[in-house]
Amino acid sequence: MNVLPVFFTSVLYNLRYAPLIIQIACVFIFIAVTCTVIAYLSILIGRYKGHRREKKLARLHPLIDQLLLENVLMNEALIQEDAEEIPLAADAFHQPVFRKRWARQALIDRLIHYRNNVSGIMGEQLRNLYIQLELDKESLKKMKSRKWDKKVQAMAELTSMNMSIADVTILPLTNSRNRELRAAARHAYIKLSKNEPFKFFDLATEPLLLWDQVELFRIISTTEKIAIPNFAQWITYSSNKSIISFCLKLVVHYNQISAVPAVEKLLDTRDHYLRADAINCLGKMQIAEVEDKLIRMYNSQPLNCQIEILKLMGRVSSGKHVDFLRQEFLHSTDFELRKNAAKSLIKNQWAAKNLINELVDTATAENKRILKHCMNPLIKF
Repeated sequence: MNVLPVFFTSVLYNLRYAPLIIQIACVFIFIAVTCTVIAYLSILIGRYKGHRREKKLARLHPLIDQLLLENVLMNEALIQEDAEEIPLAADAFHQPVFRKRWARQALIDRLIHYRNNVSGIMGEQLRNLYIQLELDKESLKKMKSRKWDKKVQAMAELTSMNMSIADVTILPLTNSRNRELRAAARHAYIKLSKNEPFKFFDLATEPLLLWDQVELFRIISTTEKIAIPNFAQWITYSSNKSIISFCLKLVVHYNQISAVPAVEKLLDTRDHYLRADAINCLGKMQIAEVEDKLIRMYNSQPLNCQIEILKLMGRVSSGKHVDFLRQEFLHSTDFELRKNAAKSLIKNQWAAKNLINELVDTATAENKRILKHCMNPLIKF
């Protein structure tokens, strides 16, 4: 009975009079072992909770699916009814199990799952069931949570069900320091705002990361009946460079010719990344009027801008500057410049056919390979 206390007393006594380095090592060993035990315990507890939750959901999901199929998805009578009225469907879900928070969350998740896979009247029926069961209040409660992940979950649910969120609630979140929360708020605002879906562009101080831009572009281009503004206003007045860069991409996508003057002004900006984006935008919109200005400023530009200028010559394909392209192809020391000059020469083939044939016959072995590469229509850049 007294063996354990005696053992610990002996260990502490020996440790007390041990060299300092041994004492420090023992402290670190104790901390490491303690942290390892805590980590393993937390993992085990997390897995146990997850296992219990999966078991409960495995029993609940068939019930939810059956209720949805019988009362909404396979109920032919509801197709002829007003989408706002589903009294029978709502009554069927008034069961004791759905008084529990986890069960109501499971019901929300299943409703969203089915709504993402149906459209038309069935989608509206599921949305109205969500409202009549007051599940929207559950989602709105999460919006008031102090935890950012709860707010992200709430916005995903409300967006999926096409529910409105007050601007005063969601707009501050579009400029949050938390990247995930900021991205979710911006996506939700674009989907849910009926009048000014791009208002958060005015408030954004945090940068739009590349992945955020990809997601926003997908949402903007796939959202029905979205009010598309003139993006020139942000290109001209925004102090957020990532917003300007993103607006340039949207100008190209929506072919906003009215924004071209604002884009042309960016050719004089000090930021060469924005300047390159502006040249890229003008090239994709095939604005031939800027060619002469770009030729004049070419030699004073950094590499990224020079590449975009050469690409613009190919996209516009006016045939006016084939001699310039020839000079760059033959005399440039940078491989990327020679490659893009060659590609633009090929795109101006209608005006430079004889010149291209001459280059193929007289070029060096490396330049000849570049030309052959660019002539292949299956290879872009």
